[in-house]
Amino acid sequence: MTSFSLAGRTALVTGASRGIGAAIARALDDSGARVVLVARSEEALGEVASGLVHDPVVLVADLAADGMPEQVSGRALAEVGRVDVLVNNAAVGVRTDSTSLDAAAIDDILRLNVRNLLLLTTALLPSMIAGGGGSVVNVSSISGVRGTPRRSAYAASKGAVDAMTRSLAMEYGPSGIRCNTVAPGAIATAMWERNRTVPGVIEQVEAQTALRRWGTPEDIADVVAFLASDAARYVTAQTIEVDGGMASTLDLYGGEV
Repeated sequence: MTSFSLAGRTALVTGASRGIGAAIARALDDSGARVVLVARSEEALGEVASGLVHDPVVLVADLAADGMPEQVSGRALAEVGRVDVLVNNAAVGVRTDSTSLDAAAIDDILRLNVRNLLLLTTALLPSMIAGGGGSVVNVSSISGVRGTPRRSAYAASKGAVDAMTRSLAMEYGPSGIRCNTVAPGAIATAMWERNRTVPGVIEQVEAQTALRRWGTPEDIADVVAFLASDAARYVTAQTIEVDGGMASTLDLYGGEV
């Protein structure tokens, strides 16, 4: 089990104040990493940090803002010296008829989910290279893998994340940096809170999932912790679907959620 240990390493997790991001922060801390938590809410970040034991660092930042990826990377490196693991989890999603999308909405999605994600990654890569390597884990979505209705802009952003992950893996693999993507399916978080109140939605999603249950943030976090560790030392350029089988079985049941 020592290959799963992250003792002595530092991880930066974006969108770490709730849901999947908070679970990832806890999983990395459980594995021994010192975690830098990044999100907009100081109070929520403080709550997550209070449950961590390896001297966590809280950085309050809105990663959708111009120039913020560079600021966050600079502040993080000033605090912890280097980052060994980067988890790009912060994202925004819009579920609407595609004909209702306007340029501003599309730009907002792509700015955070793609442009600033890449800028934060490239800002931290030099410190990983100097340290002899590292692991980048991007949180994508099965919407980037399979067609999902009323999510065209969101799906486009997640497909871009999957593609950039493969490109970065090829470019920086010789420097000892692994880049992978985790693509969650239907996870019971605040993102789904409103839809889960619609009669029949919970049951429909379960019927579209091979394991017949919703995922939890911890289901995603454990896979991220694996990819961050030496247990995944020969795994790179992958998009790993953590969806209970949904992406492989969705068409068997039809319907829409």
